[in-house]
Amino acid sequence: MARGSQGRGGQGLARVAVVVRAGAAPLCGAGVFAAGVGVLVPGFTGRRIGVMAGAALFLVAAALVSYGRRKRYGALARGAAKAGRHDVLQDRAVTVRNWRHAHRWWLLLAFLAALGSSLAVPAAGGMLLVGAGVGLRLKAAWLGRRERAEDMLLWVRVDWLDARGGRPAGPAVKGYRGTGIAAGDAAPGGARRRTAVPV
Repeated sequence: MARGSQGRGGQGLARVAVVVRAGAAPLCGAGVFAAGVGVLVPGFTGRRIGVMAGAALFLVAAALVSYGRRKRYGALARGAAKAGRHDVLQDRAVTVRNWRHAHRWWLLLAFLAALGSSLAVPAAGGMLLVGAGVGLRLKAAWLGRRERAEDMLLWVRVDWLDARGGRPAGPAVKGYRGTGIAAGDAAPGGARRRTAVPV
């Protein structure tokens, strides 16, 4: 499979797990910062209630994000077709950069909202963002376990992603492509590949 420029009849493919976890780091980073600032402000409820509410929001967000649409991901994975020789495998860094660039204003608004909520409920908004980020990592890890079990990496056509480079299980996605476990520069689950994989 080619990498770099799209060959005749090929498709640009992005790793499903990489798209899923692209927002995890910025959400966690923004959430931790917002929560840290939030605990410095007593707010209307007080710090203790704010942190307790934030812990509950963290758990709810992590669970909802992690388990959301797993049936859809599973159905697409079961029907994955083998990637063609002319398909172009998008580098992990490109996929992550595209997602974060397209979502930069949404991330900024979420961060500002989390900071603003600290005036009422200290730290709760930030912990909600952290929970969402952790949920994305858990979902990506679940995909990674599936990829290892089936010895196949899952890819999605770039032109089937939404306008912001996300929603790898959205209604526009008709199916996934599969490659060998050594393809591309991301490990199962979408993390950066740290060691070479024997071919």
